[in-house]
Amino acid sequence: MAITLSSVRPIDGTDLDAAIDDLIIYAIARRAWFAFNLSGGKDSTASAQAAIALLDHMGHPRERRIAIHADLGRAEWRSTPATVAAIAERLGLPLIVVRRSAGDMIARWEQRFANGCRRYENLELYHLIGPWSQANKRFCTSELKAQVIGPALARRYRGDTVVSVIGLRRAESHGRRDTPISRADERFAKPGNAAGTRMINWYPGVDWTVEDVFAAHARHGLPLHEAYCRFGATRLSCAFCVLASAHDLAAAVDAADNRDLYRHLVGMEAASTFSFQPGRWLADVAPRLLTPSLHRDIVQAKADAAERRAIEAAMPPGLRFVKGKPPRLPTLDEAKAVAAARAGILSRHGLDNHFPDAASVRRRFVELIDARAA
Repeated sequence: MAITLSSVRPIDGTDLDAAIDDLIIYAIARRAWFAFNLSGGKDSTASAQAAIALLDHMGHPRERRIAIHADLGRAEWRSTPATVAAIAERLGLPLIVVRRSAGDMIARWEQRFANGCRRYENLELYHLIGPWSQANKRFCTSELKAQVIGPALARRYRGDTVVSVIGLRRAESHGRRDTPISRADERFAKPGNAAGTRMINWYPGVDWTVEDVFAAHARHGLPLHEAYCRFGATRLSCAFCVLASAHDLAAAVDAADNRDLYRHLVGMEAASTFSFQPGRWLADVAPRLLTPSLHRDIVQAKADAAERRAIEAAMPPGLRFVKGKPPRLPTLDEAKAVAAARAGILSRHGLDNHFPDAASVRRRFVELIDARAA
């Protein structure tokens, strides 16, 4: 493999596989700390290897490099922690593992649905929301990774420049096509902070193709997660990812170690009446693995989900909340319709009906509108 060095300032005599720009060259010259974000996936591993080779070439001290991994808990493939440890050892990096203090990815999904039920009960939501992450609400990459890793690095290397090395490629998705080689990360170290901490994100493999990544593994003998080499998955994330393809969901369920998690998530589908992905129930990926009672619960949940969607579609559309607040006060007839629609959904989930009639719904809307004005 020969990947062209993408560089704002080319370095004479090298054809290293990492993309680099002036911001990273400056950080290297300043003896910044380099934190290699390892997920266990192919992109973070190959990016780390290429970046390390470049840092060695430029004389960056090895003792100012670490690997860091955000553990997603029960949502991970069971083999991920051992794979991450093997990758860090192969790269010669000390490994730091961090976790969300409020619970793992499964707890975050459970928390979201419980909070949603409480808010729906209190008429703070017009429609009930499900537990799952969405494309624009990726709790794994935000709350359980970036929001855990960033503060940990800022605390650990207070007063230093810290470069997070991240395995992200433009070819992965439309949303990543404009990813730069590097960029300042001001979320956890604001400009002009008293300690002088500065944080930068670096994407050394940003221009690579998936073929380049697998070739780097083969050429350098890098550990490759079993999700790829044993079960044929195309990507590694949570064992069951809300953005995964049908192929990758099937690959995950083929791993015996993932099956208890699979049944747990299907149980959450049954309890919430929300499918794991829009238009795809996780229960349908491997129905053979469901117990008879869980299968019956899913059949009922699908029927209840269809009824909920029909009920919510019939609610007055002009009252749909905007940024969490009602746009106007409903008429008495509209308020009566809202109360009637909510009653069945509240009952299905064992929630209290605090606003059972038109008058109480209108009073609640007045409270919410006044709160918005305040």
